[in-house]
Amino acid sequence: MRFFGRAAPLLLVLFLPIFAGVASSQQGAVAGGELAVQTSSLPTAFVRREYRFQLQAEGGVAPVKWEISTGALPRGLVLSADGILGGVPGESGQFRFVVTVTDSGNPAHQRNQELVLRVIAPLLVEWSRYPKVSGQRMEGAVKVSNQTDEDFDLTFIAVAVNENGRATALGYQRFTLNKSTTDMEIPFGDNLPHGTYAVNVDAVAEVAATNTIHRARLVANKLDVQQGP
Repeated sequence: MRFFGRAAPLLLVLFLPIFAGVASSQQGAVAGGELAVQTSSLPTAFVRREYRFQLQAEGGVAPVKWEISTGALPRGLVLSADGILGGVPGESGQFRFVVTVTDSGNPAHQRNQELVLRVIAPLLVEWSRYPKVSGQRMEGAVKVSNQTDEDFDLTFIAVAVNENGRATALGYQRFTLNKSTTDMEIPFGDNLPHGTYAVNVDAVAEVAATNTIHRARLVANKLDVQQGP
């Protein structure tokens, strides 16, 4: 018993460096060097499609807090304090902004990073030939683009609606619009009775694999057909 009693101080001395090493390791996990933003670019977002991306930082004293310090996000997106950029974008365009990350040090440290988010419409429909009237005939054309990496089952309808609400079909097509297709032209036209018309163009793209539907519409108003029965 006396042997173990003498050994106890020696054992304590041997274990002290181990405890010190554990404490040092835990401290290093909290303060991991100089604070830095790792995220330098963002994946493309799509209008009316769920978006979620985690911003990344390294170093500093955890936890860290994120905020938008300059610029603005597209309508429908927000940046949470824990660095999640998420929501459903409601507009397309290129949005430039600066994020700031702040650590929990005393004093706290901050780092800024400029980011650019591109938001595009999955299905884009634009006029390639704005509707016009020649005699009794009204005609025009649109260009459609599939800006995703999925094929679309596309339905295209163009109608002319007169002042009394009577609709006349100017064009109808249904076909596969392949992924990453841009500016595919679809013409339309027909003869119409005398009257004042609005031309409505509707495109509906379906993706069966994901049960997703994209819609786009164009409208041209006050087109007069002077001749006719």
